[in-house]
Amino acid sequence: MTEETEDRGSNRSQRPDNREFRQFIGEDWGERPAAPPRSDVADYTAVRRKKLAEQFPGQRLVIPAGELRVRSNDTDYRFRAHSAFAHLTGLGGELEPNAVLVLHPVEGGAETHEAVLYFHPRSPRSSEEFWADSRYGEFWVGARPSLEEMTTTTGIRSEHIESLPDALDKDLGQVQLAAITQADTKIDAQVTELRQRESLTGGEALDSKLLEAASEIRLRKDEWEVAEIQKAIDVTHSGFDEIIANLPRAVEHWRGERVVEGAFAQRAREEGNGVGYDTIAAAGNHANTLHWIVNDGRVKDGELILVDAGAEVDSLYTADITRTLPVNGTFTPEQAKVYEAVLEACEASLAKANEKGVKFREIHQASMEVIARYLEEWGCLPGTAEESLAPDGQFHRRWMPHGTSHHLGLDVHDCAQARREMYLDAVLEPGMVFTIEPGLYFREDDLKIPAWLRGIGVRIEDDILVTETGARRLSEDIPRTTQGVEAWMKSILDKRS
Repeated sequence: MTEETEDRGSNRSQRPDNREFRQFIGEDWGERPAAPPRSDVADYTAVRRKKLAEQFPGQRLVIPAGELRVRSNDTDYRFRAHSAFAHLTGLGGELEPNAVLVLHPVEGGAETHEAVLYFHPRSPRSSEEFWADSRYGEFWVGARPSLEEMTTTTGIRSEHIESLPDALDKDLGQVQLAAITQADTKIDAQVTELRQRESLTGGEALDSKLLEAASEIRLRKDEWEVAEIQKAIDVTHSGFDEIIANLPRAVEHWRGERVVEGAFAQRAREEGNGVGYDTIAAAGNHANTLHWIVNDGRVKDGELILVDAGAEVDSLYTADITRTLPVNGTFTPEQAKVYEAVLEACEASLAKANEKGVKFREIHQASMEVIARYLEEWGCLPGTAEESLAPDGQFHRRWMPHGTSHHLGLDVHDCAQARREMYLDAVLEPGMVFTIEPGLYFREDDLKIPAWLRGIGVRIEDDILVTETGARRLSEDIPRTTQGVEAWMKSILDKRS
């Protein structure tokens, strides 16, 4: 591609390019604001890095933030750092695309590794980058931190990203590389080239082990993380309030589900970083499509709307809450029956989580026992609930096909790369945060169920923290009983009427 072709359609061909302008634009700027202080999370991230590094003695660990992804032509998606990078550096929001955290092995002393953060610091105002670079220039993206400021804020020694290739190459052959891959294509290419040059083997296995370990150290949240998750839940509660307030408008709109989605997104973006995942706003029979994110349907008086939504706060921690709301504020007797069954399943799982020595997978089983019992009572199963719960049965899963719980944190499905024995088969421990979210989904065209059930879909989801004294709902303040939901909706709608 020629320079002329590359500049076609961009603003580069229209930039001033004379010496006088370059001097003029770089002159007479005021003092910069005071440098930011050390962040509250810096001490916690040091502990996290130590936990990870101790599992890889003598190895250089490469954890990229990730790169910007093109949305259309010269427009990028909003940047969101790889969760391992955010967890180990504390850099959230939309900070530092293309940055890389490297844990360099050291010999002797109490520490096994030294952490260094490689990133692109701000350039002087006299540089062309200051006014002309749309990726890093201060005129375009705001003032970036200096190396000293980044070191102060994160507590991690910081270096220019240009020094990264030499840093990765140092003592290679004596030192093996392990990297978080598929986050940054340039870093993947650098690591591959260095391994090939030095004939280093076993790299893929090391990369897999690093990803697994970075996931597993997040299974137990520290107090800072729990506080951030609680903050995300509180913003989510506010978002649900906004949804309820907008339900009358949603009923009048031809794509009422979008009204619901937009109401939540507005509050999540104003009070947090945005949504933690695509909101499910599933009215009527759409609630029986588990991941209904098209959200283009009508919201009708007399039906239910299932909303699965979570706000992500600036630290990138997210909530994950589902509430099923009667559009007009009152459950019908049939809707209430299904809702109460799902609520009982929720309570059974929380009770199980409060028992001593319980494994994570047992939370799901506790919900399924309740679900199967109700399905037998309603004449849906081909046999008894006990027969359905047997491994060679599982007929109840036609109406509850997903799992009841998953870990929650930086990712809505957090710690997903953890080993089975550390996740599904692990005993619950203090600091674990997970969801409880049973549901019942009766599609309109399902001929195996009584007619009164058809078209009803209900899920109730809460976020749970395991403490030294048991498991508790972090989302306790978001109403969840039939009476509580109706009273909640009435109080908000009365204020807006």
